[in-house]
Amino acid sequence: MAEKENEPSKIIVDDDWKAQARAEKERLDEEVSSKKPEVPEAPAAAEAESAEQAGHGPLPPANFSSHVSSLAAQVLYALGGIEDQRTGQRHVDLDLAKYHIDTLSMLESKTEGNLDDEEKKLLDQALYQVRMQYVQLAQGGA
Repeated sequence: MAEKENEPSKIIVDDDWKAQARAEKERLDEEVSSKKPEVPEAPAAAEAESAEQAGHGPLPPANFSSHVSSLAAQVLYALGGIEDQRTGQRHVDLDLAKYHIDTLSMLESKTEGNLDDEEKKLLDQALYQVRMQYVQLAQGGA
């Protein structure tokens, strides 16, 4: 036994475990990359219920027409054309109306040459209508 104690210890390198570990890691990486996270789709009834609880109906699709209509509605609200749903009263805020008109005008200039005929017509009509209502109200009209 004394001979074994004096012998230098030998390190045995087993490359097989390294290859197995590498293969296992590659297999796990492939599994993770092949799995797509599952995002449950909310059924239409659940979306409608959620919108109802939020105090509004289902929202329109996000597109250019909806955006222009939304901005025009904000102008009409600020000009007192739409009553506040919570209070039932109409408020006039010319500064807010002008801000939304300016936003529509900016949208017109930034999209120049990029709109189809229908979109351009919608934007032109919305701007014309809200500008005329703003001028009429700002000049003291009904």
